[in-house]
Amino acid sequence: MSDAFARLTLARTDGIGPLTHRRLLERYTTPEAALAAVVRAGRHRIAHERAVRHEMAAMEELGGRFLFDGTPDYPPLLSLLPDAPPVIAVLGDVAALEPRGVALVGARNASAAGQRFTESLSRRLAQAELCVISGLARGIDSAAHIGALSAPGRTIAAIAGGLDVAYPPENAELQERIAAEGGLLVTEAPLGTSPLARHFPRRNRLIAGLALGVIVVEAMEKSGTLITARLALEYGRELYAVPGHPLEPRARGANDLLRQGARLCENIDDVLAHLPQAPTETPVFIPRALPEMPVEDAPEPEGDVAQVIELLGTTPISVDELARRCQLSIEKLRVILLELEVEGRVQTLPGDRVSRG
Repeated sequence: MSDAFARLTLARTDGIGPLTHRRLLERYTTPEAALAAVVRAGRHRIAHERAVRHEMAAMEELGGRFLFDGTPDYPPLLSLLPDAPPVIAVLGDVAALEPRGVALVGARNASAAGQRFTESLSRRLAQAELCVISGLARGIDSAAHIGALSAPGRTIAAIAGGLDVAYPPENAELQERIAAEGGLLVTEAPLGTSPLARHFPRRNRLIAGLALGVIVVEAMEKSGTLITARLALEYGRELYAVPGHPLEPRARGANDLLRQGARLCENIDDVLAHLPQAPTETPVFIPRALPEMPVEDAPEPEGDVAQVIELLGTTPISVDELARRCQLSIEKLRVILLELEVEGRVQTLPGDRVSRG
C-alpha cells in the first residue's frame, strides 16, 4: 500500500474529517497504520479501493496531482489551519504556491467599475510578484484572475467542484488559461464533483487559508464574501476593504468592514504597507454578523437588459467600456440605455458616461 493511496483512502472515508484525519496521523505515525486502525475499529464506511485507485489514475491522466497535509509540498499557510484539508487536488504550476499571496473577493453581480478596479489592482499585485488568489466566480473573482494573467503573473483559483468541471460554464476558458499560463487550480473536491451550495464554504476556506491578506472589493450586507472575510480574520490574515458609494448596495458589506476596522484599500500601496510576511496570531476584529452561506449556484438574471443593469453602479462608466463588459454592440447597448433612462433607472452624464439613476 502506497503512502498516497492510504492518505487518499482516509480522506475519502465517510466520517473522517480534517480534525480526525490529523489526529489519526499523529497517533499512528504513518498513513498505512492510521488506515489499518480505522478498518479494525469497524465504525466507518471505508472508501472502496477500486474507487480510490480510479481517482488516482484519472488525476494522473488529467495532469493534476494530490497534495497531502503533512508532506513537504503541501502549502505551509494552509497547513497552519486547525481544519486544514487532508488532501487538495491541484492542476497547473505548483510554483504559484511559492510567492506571498493576496486574495481578491467580492460580488458575483459586480459593477463594471468594481471589475475595472479589481483588474487594475490585480495586475499591479502580480507585477509586484504577489500571487493573486480568488474563487473563479463571476464578477470580482473573474476580474482578479484576468488582471493577474495580463501582468503576466501568478494566480490561484480555488474552486468548489472537481478539477475537470468548469464552473461557472462561461469561465471554462478562463479556468483552462489559469492552469496553462503559470497559475494553479485548487480544490478539495474529487474529480467529477459538480459544485453545489454546500461546497462553497470549503472553497472560501481555501481562499482565506492560502492568502496572507484578503481584499473585499464589493459585497452586499449578507454576502458569502463576508464569510471569506470572517475566515481570513480567524486564520490571522490581514483584511482590507475597498470603499464604495454609500448609495450603492454592493458597497455596504465592504463599507461596514471598514467601519469595524478593516484596512482601507484604494491602491496597491495600501496593500503593501500592511501585508505581513506570515499570519498574525490575533485578528484585529471579527465582523459582528456571520451571514449564512448563500446559494451560489442560483441562476443569474437573464437577458441583455438585466446584464446592463447589473453592471451599472453609482460610479459613472463610459458607454464604450460598458459595451465591452457586457459584450453587446454599441447600437444595441444605446437602445437599452435609452429605455432604461426613460424608466428613470439610468442617467446619462457628460463624456458619454452612464450610471444608475
